Amino acid sequence: MNNYSNSINPPSEELCDFIIYKVGISKSALELGINRCLFENSPLPIVMWSYGLITLSQLKIILIWLKDN
Repeated sequence: MNNYSNSINPPSEELCDFIIYKVGISKSALELGINRCLFENSPLPIVMWSYGLITLSQLKIILIWLKDN
């Protein structure tokens, strides 16, 4: 049985815009990452990195942006 009480929030529109327009990730890669993060109930940046959709450097950029926003 799944426990949805600890479900992670879907990524914000601001985060998605940052990933596309500032980090330079394609919309299709972002959509794949969003689908996987919701399925796995894991943070979007970590899922994208674990699937090779972003580099470690891009992951660091996203995490710094998240910390500052």
